[in-house]
Amino acid sequence: MTAPSIVENVTCLGCGCVCDDIGVVVRDGRIVEARNACNLGVQWFGDGELASKSLVNGRHLPLTEAISAAATSLRDARRPLVYLAPGLSCEAYRAAIAIADMLRARVDSTTSSTAAAFVLFGQERGLATATLGEIRNRADVLLFWAIDLERRYPRFASRYAPEPAGLHVEGRRSRTVIAVDVDGATSTIAADRRLTIRAADELATLTAVGALTRDSADASSRYASLRAAPWDTARELAPLLLAGRYVGLVYDTEPDDRAERSPQRFDALASLAQSLNERTRCAAVPIRGGGNRSGADVVFVAQTGYPFAVDFTRGYPRYDPHASSACAVLQRREADAILFVGDAMAAPRETVGALSAVRTVAIGPWASALSLGTESIALDTGRDGIHASGTAFRTDDVPLPLRAVLLGAPRAVDIIRAVSSAVAESVLTSVSRE
Repeated sequence: MTAPSIVENVTCLGCGCVCDDIGVVVRDGRIVEARNACNLGVQWFGDGELASKSLVNGRHLPLTEAISAAATSLRDARRPLVYLAPGLSCEAYRAAIAIADMLRARVDSTTSSTAAAFVLFGQERGLATATLGEIRNRADVLLFWAIDLERRYPRFASRYAPEPAGLHVEGRRSRTVIAVDVDGATSTIAADRRLTIRAADELATLTAVGALTRDSADASSRYASLRAAPWDTARELAPLLLAGRYVGLVYDTEPDDRAERSPQRFDALASLAQSLNERTRCAAVPIRGGGNRSGADVVFVAQTGYPFAVDFTRGYPRYDPHASSACAVLQRREADAILFVGDAMAAPRETVGALSAVRTVAIGPWASALSLGTESIALDTGRDGIHASGTAFRTDDVPLPLRAVLLGAPRAVDIIRAVSSAVAESVLTSVSRE
């Protein structure tokens, strides 16, 4: 047994906070400890061991032959679909979108089945936001809106707010923390003030708070005659928010089955942040899930102009967030081949479940563990951030470097680029023959 080595300042993709202060202890080619990591981080790092297979129709083939077969399968498709699952670096996503462009395919990501409502309302409304560092350094009032920090983002409170001291706040003692629970959707944070509302009243409450904070100082008298639960809550909440010099409005953008809530809440939350900015300073802090989901959106926008659900079939990118989403395309049986890239264990179940009915090329960690049809190709790779370096984006769209701690596994970006080169060569050969 060799002595352990420690790789400091490793970035974790366990959740959207993307903590970059993890100390990974490696012994005998395995991860034995992830210091500073929360339970999600420990689970994400694991022991670093992965499958390393290249399967073509269930048969083991050398990697080069499997790559050639993958390129041929994609080139021969008439209606290909490229799907970006979580877990890859921005460099790998960029290479996959380039394949979609080359094949004139539809291309989508996890965003369409998780944070689509948040993205679409943000496009219509706009979003007053800030980096997590800005929240840490300046926010003296924090409103946590029905967000399960304890389970989904365990280190947010200790790394960003309300616990750490900032340049303009002295830590927890100088911050006012307000938690709003929406039926069973509880804000899991120790709060100075806690309010509970019904899910049916969520939109009305947000609208009422926005009206009180947007209006002049005599608004309380103007709205005093309005009697309903949303207005009662708003009259209690608005003064607490307006007392702050800098308000942080923290909420979750991911699906939440703890209560039946309207997706229009994202529009109302964005509107509330804008209303507060007329009287004080407020930044909305929407939090995404793990696996570099924000990075996938950033790469989408950089290469196509749109954040997800893009259609290249006409030779240029078109945006249809509903009809061109992966789930919609698969339900209509419009795809005859799929290029699935990313972590098979982190993709939505409905997408993974549809792969067995379509000819699939899967590239990423645990690709060989997917339940695929008889005509399928699975190429296992290492995990970006563990076996390969690259770039990822935090939930506030701040880029952070990924650092490899274990070497030897194939890099996803290399495999995707190799498939891209083989597809390009096949396309050029076909054109020259014609």
